[in-house]
Amino acid sequence: MIRKCRNRTNRENMQLGALTAFSAGMVNVISVIIFFAFTSNVTGHFAILAQEVSKGNWYEALVVFGWIGLFFLGSFTSNFVVINVDKQRAYLAHALPVVLEIICLLIVGTYIQFFYKETLLETELMVGLMLFAMGIQNGLTATISNGTVKTTHLTGLTTDLGILVSMFSKKEYRQKPELQDKMRLLLTIMVSYIVGGVCAGYIYLTIAYNVFYIVCVFLLIVIGYDFYHTKVTTYLQEKRQPYYRKTIKDREPQLSNQ
Repeated sequence: MIRKCRNRTNRENMQLGALTAFSAGMVNVISVIIFFAFTSNVTGHFAILAQEVSKGNWYEALVVFGWIGLFFLGSFTSNFVVINVDKQRAYLAHALPVVLEIICLLIVGTYIQFFYKETLLETELMVGLMLFAMGIQNGLTATISNGTVKTTHLTGLTTDLGILVSMFSKKEYRQKPELQDKMRLLLTIMVSYIVGGVCAGYIYLTIAYNVFYIVCVFLLIVIGYDFYHTKVTTYLQEKRQPYYRKTIKDREPQLSNQ
């Protein structure tokens, strides 16, 4: 997940986007294959909600409204954790939402493998839990990146890509580093999402419902990467600081004599 900071580099955002978009693509494809429902975004669910209300199907409308609410609750939960955990414990603030996401996916995977009878109520509950998990992930990536990275849906990303490509038709825009960085970031997220979806589809055809455990293992790798980046990097920086302070102290008399 890397650090939450006002001055994040584009490389850090690309790393964050690649890892989380890959897992989001996996989860969304799995939900489409098993439940015939999208769980990485809620745009379509808003349309379905309006349709069911117009038809007077109040139970169906309530279910869809609950799905949207769970995605919202997931986003709220992840951001709530990040902003309320001590800044000195950034790793914990990033890891807790991902652990919660893993727990949700484990519950879905285990239930489907051993208890699922393919009833409508079971399907509705499983889809809701997956939407909650995706809300957690999208809220976390948006919070960490200060709103720059959102990886569970590609509608806005495709729009931004279209705008950038049109801007690149003029040389003055093609030469701007910030626009080049944004293009690389958007392409990284898009490709990672697609690759994650393809991998999930292939894995499902190979090991069926065990694919949920593969997604959880990947998310554990994400947590491990974040641990390495935050803990190990911080430790190395602290090891260098005494030498840095000693060097500055030794140079102070020289500077004062100049």
